[in-house]
Amino acid sequence: MHNPVALVVDDEAQMVSIIKFALETQGFECLTAKNTTEAWSVIQHHRIDLAVLDVMLPNGSGVELTKKIRHSHLKFPIILLTALGDEDDRIAGLEAGADDYVTKPFSPRELALRALAAVRRYSDHNISAAINLGNLTIHIAEAKAYWNNTQIDLTETQVRLLAVLARNHNDVVSHREILAQVWNTNETSGGREMIKTSIYRLRRDLTAQGIGDIEILSVRSRGYSMKIASQNDS
Repeated sequence: MHNPVALVVDDEAQMVSIIKFALETQGFECLTAKNTTEAWSVIQHHRIDLAVLDVMLPNGSGVELTKKIRHSHLKFPIILLTALGDEDDRIAGLEAGADDYVTKPFSPRELALRALAAVRRYSDHNISAAINLGNLTIHIAEAKAYWNNTQIDLTETQVRLLAVLARNHNDVVSHREILAQVWNTNETSGGREMIKTSIYRLRRDLTAQGIGDIEILSVRSRGYSMKIASQNDS
């Protein structure tokens, strides 16, 4: 099995060196870029298993690069580096398809361990069976969801969120569980608001596509639960 290849994108040479060293201690091979143009060139010419992107880059943003990666249907985990307190950037990045975020200043070892966990999670997802629940089918590896055999137009983050709720349908999934399973983080600062925003957008997008039978319920102080109105419990 090959060592996972990480792309580190940051315009600060010292930060790149710190991240690169931390990742290499966990068995990663590292490629680097200083801006979004260089990063995209690396992505097009190399196999990438993980990307660590600074949100603020000289010729663009990590969020926009995340969107470009996901719109190109590339399947590897993305971790964003954000400044302390930039909640809007975190939410925008996660909605764009990032898997996790780390707030500066951060522990290099923690970042490396999160990176390793994200790669393992993607590997696990690639061998996971589809989730079938009533008229809903979710293919984890392809990050696609279907209703009555018609694909639902959702982001990868939305598919992961829907999958977590579907696996635990009719049960309450806690905020902490959602953060861990969808975004691979235990950092709760701003987490509930981020989940609330993501749930709102998921409900909105399902309704806009005429899917009213999927009910996502907020359970006060506990988390969220999903029910499918048309499902006949056996």
